[in-house]
Amino acid sequence: MPASCESSSPGVSESDFGTIPDGGEVKLFALSNTAGLVAKVSEYGAILVSMEVPDRKEKLADVTHGCDDLAGWLTKTSYFGSTVGRFGNRIAGGKFTLEGKEYVLAANNDPGGIPCALHGGLVGFDKMLWKGKGFVREGACGVALTHTSVDGEEGYPGNLT
Repeated sequence: MPASCESSSPGVSESDFGTIPDGGEVKLFALSNTAGLVAKVSEYGAILVSMEVPDRKEKLADVTHGCDDLAGWLTKTSYFGSTVGRFGNRIAGGKFTLEGKEYVLAANNDPGGIPCALHGGLVGFDKMLWKGKGFVREGACGVALTHTSVDGEEGYPGNLT
């Protein structure tokens, strides 16, 4: 079902968003509701690319910051709209201890000259290709996004799906 403001019921559609440098093809999911809202979510970085909401006169406006195309997201250094991980924020020194074992992470940020690991590292979840699947059920629509981070990725222990 195409996502549009004319839709009388919630919907979800998918389209090609582009190709990442390793050749992976990225889908863009458009979700709509009966009030005219249209949200677009990318498999790249599990990013909320846009959120178009209607005003009182039903004129749509995008209320997100970011890029309109995949090429822009591939060069963007901010985390606008993206899913970060495994840790959202900074880990001082780029290391932590868990059950007596020290884990060293990529120090990808240095506010005030203090090295730290920020939002999951050099290649955080915001730079990964997720697998998306749109759905409509019980009068609502959505997209389920999954990604598996393997043990040792960016220095973190254990597998995480």
